[in-house]
Amino acid sequence: MTSTECDQSVSEVVPRRWLTRLRFLEMIESVSRRALSGSSGSYHVRGAELARDRRLKTLSATVVFLDDTQHTFQLDVSAIEKSMSNTSYQYKRAKGQALLDLVFQHLELIEKDYFGLQYAENGQVSTCPNLDIMRWLDPSKLVKKQMRSKGGQFFFRVKFYVSDPSKLQEEYTRYQFYLQIRRDILQGKLQLPPSTACLIASYTVQSELGDYHPEEHGPGYLSRLQLIPGQTEEMERKISELHKLHKGQLPADAEFNFLDHAKRLDMYGVELHKARDSVNKEIQLGVTSIGLVIFQNNIRINVFSWSKIVKISFKRKQFFIQLRREQSENYDTLLGFNMQTYRSSKNLWKSCVEHHTFFRLHSPKLRPRRFPLALSSRFTYSGRTEFQTVEDGKHRARVERTFIRSPSKKLIHGILPVPMSDEKGKLLTPGRPPRTYDNKVQSLGPREPRQAWGEGNQSDDEGGFLSLRDEVTGTHTQGTGSAFSPMLGSRVLSYADDDTTLERNIYDIPDYSEPTSSPAPQALEEGLVTIRITPDEQGRFGFNVKGGLDLDMPILVSRVAPNTPADRCYPKLNEGDQVVYINGIDVNGMLHEHVVNLIRQSRDSGTGELTLTVRPNALYNALAGTEETLEEEPPYRYVPDVPHTAVGSDALAQSMLLLADGLASGALIAQYEQLYRKNPELSSLESKKSENQNKNRYRDISPYDVTRVILMGCSNGDYINANYVNMEIPGSGIINRYIATQGPLSTTIADFWQMVLEAGSTLVVMLTTLVERGRAKCHQYWPALKEILTLRNLTLLCTSETVEETFVFREFVLTDTNTGEERDITHMQYCAWPDHGVPSDWRQFTTFTERVRAARTGIVEPAVVHCSAGIGRTGVLVLMETALCLIEANQPVYPLDIVRSMRDQRAMMIQNASQYRFVCEAVHKAYTEGIVKPLPEFSR
Repeated sequence: MTSTECDQSVSEVVPRRWLTRLRFLEMIESVSRRALSGSSGSYHVRGAELARDRRLKTLSATVVFLDDTQHTFQLDVSAIEKSMSNTSYQYKRAKGQALLDLVFQHLELIEKDYFGLQYAENGQVSTCPNLDIMRWLDPSKLVKKQMRSKGGQFFFRVKFYVSDPSKLQEEYTRYQFYLQIRRDILQGKLQLPPSTACLIASYTVQSELGDYHPEEHGPGYLSRLQLIPGQTEEMERKISELHKLHKGQLPADAEFNFLDHAKRLDMYGVELHKARDSVNKEIQLGVTSIGLVIFQNNIRINVFSWSKIVKISFKRKQFFIQLRREQSENYDTLLGFNMQTYRSSKNLWKSCVEHHTFFRLHSPKLRPRRFPLALSSRFTYSGRTEFQTVEDGKHRARVERTFIRSPSKKLIHGILPVPMSDEKGKLLTPGRPPRTYDNKVQSLGPREPRQAWGEGNQSDDEGGFLSLRDEVTGTHTQGTGSAFSPMLGSRVLSYADDDTTLERNIYDIPDYSEPTSSPAPQALEEGLVTIRITPDEQGRFGFNVKGGLDLDMPILVSRVAPNTPADRCYPKLNEGDQVVYINGIDVNGMLHEHVVNLIRQSRDSGTGELTLTVRPNALYNALAGTEETLEEEPPYRYVPDVPHTAVGSDALAQSMLLLADGLASGALIAQYEQLYRKNPELSSLESKKSENQNKNRYRDISPYDVTRVILMGCSNGDYINANYVNMEIPGSGIINRYIATQGPLSTTIADFWQMVLEAGSTLVVMLTTLVERGRAKCHQYWPALKEILTLRNLTLLCTSETVEETFVFREFVLTDTNTGEERDITHMQYCAWPDHGVPSDWRQFTTFTERVRAARTGIVEPAVVHCSAGIGRTGVLVLMETALCLIEANQPVYPLDIVRSMRDQRAMMIQNASQYRFVCEAVHKAYTEGIVKPLPEFSR
């Protein structure tokens, strides 16, 4: 019987459904027999291939580096997939930290915490993306969710700009910073005056081309290098002249100087965010290491330091900062800014959190394990802080590595010559033979760097990096050696009258009673530190000292050469450190020569080890702005070789040439930053008394006791925050007398006018407006026109008020009601000075100064001058008027000497480098353009 016949027969007996079941059982039995017998088998090849591909799934991301090279990284997520079954879910598990680790490993970057990756929010793929739409890669979030362009393009950039390049231990890290700042300049993000631009560009030329050689660097040798925006032939000529001064600097030295000058720029390290203020004016909020900075039309108009901010928060498109309450205030100040979108508001808030944590805290705030139910952002900065990075660098051995530097982009002018390359493929400058040390990391070895300025241009007590024989003497050594620009220590200067302070997304600023800078290791009593230095094989320690009893200065470290024992030792010796003991011998009261001999004796001893006990300069920086600060920084002079007694047109002209050179090179500003802000020998005890503290507008601005104004007829005490400042004009018999004071508070108006009455003053100069950036800078201490202000024993009548563009002139009649005495008072107000910025028109300010000089003609009583704190803008006016008087008297003008004289009478006069630069430029222009000339009676 056939199978068909059998099926038909069975189907007639049993139902069809039973037949189906029988066939299924028959199939199972057949499969079991084949499995046991091993006579057959099958393998799904395609299925196995697909499974393998899923296990090896990678995520591609292209990173563009600072030298414009690119590299594509593959994020392998196979390790995650082994514990997961859903491969599409595993593909999304690669987080930002994994990509950052690959990038840092690719670069072999050690000090990696300063850097990050950016991407364009709109997915724009470009080598120069729009800065307004750039976002930082979040290490804790998935990379896939942060990719906005096909192929995932990211840009390697500096995220946290170090306040001082000397904190960077590795040369390769400094090189990456150099590339970033050079890019910022070329893209216009970092704006700088032409003189500074030429100086910084000259260091780029030195780094890339080496020493200037006339036979190799003929006319136009810079024309093919892209150095600064808007590059002209005149700029190239100035850059070439400055290039000649850098002879002997290795690429690393030139790049260090490049960074050292760049750090002083107003826009250095500023991350800008577009916003609008309370009156809907367009501004930019800049996040920096020191706090939040406000810019308007590219001019810095306000600074909110972290120490003055209590909270930062945002809600929708609004961003808020709460300021710390001043002693003179009985209310909290909350400032609000309108951002473009909610996303931009949150990005600004996150940037503030990151910068504050990185620069101000010892370690990040730990995120709680369990979050309460809340709608606010849970974002915290999870990376390492600058303190942790610097401390780690101190204990880590330095890595000596060789790398190729990226040349500047070439500007095309006609047909370029065929480029040459070395054996490694690196492009060489046409007509210039390759050198073994070009663009490679080198130790200083026998080529010791020296000062960039020519021989004989330094003061007697300030040495450069000297030869082996005279290395530590601090005196100038003649010779034909190389030159090296000074590596000046830096300080972040705080501002006394900074504007630096809703259940929303809030970030609380921690209490600053704890130290925020690195504590000095091996600290002894009174903050002293012991440092042991062993000389190198040439017998050099690598540092210079200056000062001594004969120079009326403490013994201070004036220079520390990079890559020398003094630079590599731990703790590290720093410029500005005060040397207290040498090998256990107290050097206070010693002559400079004796100190040098002590150091030489140590070098010539058996072991050669030198033991220094120093008071670290870093300790002063950490305490800057506190009332307990004792700044023992060295006086710094920038004067010609002729003695001070020299007079006449030659001395005046020479001083103006030196002034121009200092402005062009940046040396003038560097020297200003080394000058003490307070005279450590002068006390301010009266200001600290409990009954006087509320009379101070700012807690850290106190008058010296020896020069303070003492009120005689005031019923609530003799204290007012004011100092007498007298500026003598040599050779003329003129002494310009001032009272420098703070802007009156609502509670000190009567004291202010009592001071005017008792001092016999008839001129009051006001250099501020009443309110700036939402905060009161000065209380209105005068009545409206034709009205009378009645005080304790005084009345004040406003008889006239004239407004001239940015000036306001008023006339008052001050009456003593006890005696009936009346006095005419001239009130001059300058209204065009932005808070902490500088006037945009130097001519306008010079004109105002001339009006002040005209108003005080024939007056011997002091003129009362004030701004808000009575130190910044007030100091600028005093310096400007003093300099103009010196020019008329045919006397040389040394601005730093004038600042020193002012600060010996009132602390902190001229508050920051931008004010000092502005007034120096105004003085020089007033002289060169003939606005002020020597008077005939003083001319020869």
